[in-house]
Amino acid sequence: MELNGVPLHPLIVHAVVVLGPLAALTGLVFAFVPRWRWLLRWPLVVLAVVTAAASFLAVVAGEDLLSSRPELAPLVEDHEEAGELLRNVSLAFVLVAGFGAWALGGASALASGRGARETRLAIPAMALLVVGSAVLGYALFMAGDTGAKAVWG
Repeated sequence: MELNGVPLHPLIVHAVVVLGPLAALTGLVFAFVPRWRWLLRWPLVVLAVVTAAASFLAVVAGEDLLSSRPELAPLVEDHEEAGELLRNVSLAFVLVAGFGAWALGGASALASGRGARETRLAIPAMALLVVGSAVLGYALFMAGDTGAKAVWG
């Protein structure tokens, strides 16, 4: 997979590098700042979905790059494992973000207050968002670190 002769993998990785930390930080803010939940609910879900899609595409493009250049296999072995872990974690984060968006109420953007609600699952949802954000951040770091080591030594 190439775009004008440039492998697609490094291009897609830039989306993951930007959107992944943004999704993790949005998850943390959504968990800890109830008055911003009405504003961050949909951005959290969208960022999680787009990060998961980009990480999935990055893995597919990375596998395609490796199949076209098999001599890179020993160099990118750790990066390949970290990328697959990131893909799985980002897919799980979509579920966590969706659950958090549903379970955590808070202030409503409507003057009438309609839409404001709390569920009994608020504490577990907050805990899952914090843990999910931390694990997503760790997986992003590991994939980026091993990729940088593979490219620049």
